[in-house]
Amino acid sequence: MSGGFHKSFWLLLAAVVCAVGTWTYAGRVLIPHQISDSAARGRPRGNLSDLYPRWIGARELLLYGRDPYRPEVTREIQAGYYGRPLDSSRAGDPIDQQGFAYPVYVVFYLAPTVRLDFGVVQRAFFWILVGITAASVLLWLGVLNWRISAPAQAAMVALILGSLPVLQGLKLQQLSLLVAGMCAAAVALLVWGHPLAAGTVLALATIKPQLVLPLLLWLGIWSLGDVRRRYRWAAAFLIVLSILCAASELVLPHWIGRFWRAVGEYWQYTQAVPMLEAMLGKLAGRALEGLLAAIAALFCFQRRKAAENSGAFQTATCMVLALTVISVPTFSLYNQVLLVPAILLIARDRRAIWAGRMAGRVLLIMLAAMLAWQWLWAASLAGLSFVLARETVERASGIPLWAVPQIPLGVAALMLIHYYRRTFTAAAEARRP
Repeated sequence: MSGGFHKSFWLLLAAVVCAVGTWTYAGRVLIPHQISDSAARGRPRGNLSDLYPRWIGARELLLYGRDPYRPEVTREIQAGYYGRPLDSSRAGDPIDQQGFAYPVYVVFYLAPTVRLDFGVVQRAFFWILVGITAASVLLWLGVLNWRISAPAQAAMVALILGSLPVLQGLKLQQLSLLVAGMCAAAVALLVWGHPLAAGTVLALATIKPQLVLPLLLWLGIWSLGDVRRRYRWAAAFLIVLSILCAASELVLPHWIGRFWRAVGEYWQYTQAVPMLEAMLGKLAGRALEGLLAAIAALFCFQRRKAAENSGAFQTATCMVLALTVISVPTFSLYNQVLLVPAILLIARDRRAIWAGRMAGRVLLIMLAAMLAWQWLWAASLAGLSFVLARETVERASGIPLWAVPQIPLGVAALMLIHYYRRTFTAAAEARRP
């Protein structure tokens, strides 16, 4: 057995242990604690599937012609999602009304399932998301042109599937994982020279427009670098999106206004704020968001002429997706699946980062520690759950989650420090006589 394969084998074994530990922690520590805490506070718990509101909306619209944005449909959603309709007079009830706040054309994706029992749909969708997430890791490895052994690839997949943000997304059947997989497929199709297919997939991914918009803006800037050759993905995107919107208008006339009202109501009742505003306050958070947006726009504009298989295209795409997690109006752990390409890029370039400036080395150590924290503590609590009393272990149930919310900041900071600084260094050297 070669040294490289031997090392990859042990990496795979460690990754599997981490993934099993995280899933065991969720099943034996975190979820039981959430159930007992909800019972103590009188907080309702139903199927808690984020697919359910979309599935009910699709069923009611396609089978019975009911407007999925209507309040009565929302109450029906609550009855399944929470186990009963929410009551504003109860202090323990959640604030998220679970309304149908998606574009109407999401119902076309769910159309084949509306006559099935939701339990069957829920279980099937869980495994579909597992497959999509695993495939997206392999797609990003291909986009980054990072050639590693099969055991190392399997280790990457295991670590991603065993991370707390992805675990949360899988447990909730969150469509963010589907959209992230579509983004990976679209970028891979561009790199492989299939722009029409890439534009089609990006149009389908707009069921969560807030997650796709930054990537679309970057690809729009990139297209300006060679309009004659790159316009095809954009043409396919606009055509397919127009078809989806027109079909939606046929099944629910004037749906766009209702959709935007539902989105506005969602932001109000969830009290949604982006990550930076939640951490720094509204004024400072927005100022930093604006600064990061300007930096990202300049970063992307400088790379508009880069070929789709170049390192410049890779870094810009990874940076845009990483900053998306920070800038989206709602901060949820499962959106961190969009960090996967940036984390893989950093892992690929770890030696170059370490050989660079001190700031990059410090951030690399901090990011590695934040990533490792969740797996080490989750696996530790999972093991302790077999030997200690349930109440004792559950008191520490939140420890693995402590470092997870800070991971997007660590990724974004390292991307900016290493890759953005390297851009200016290279430009300065190119100008020297």
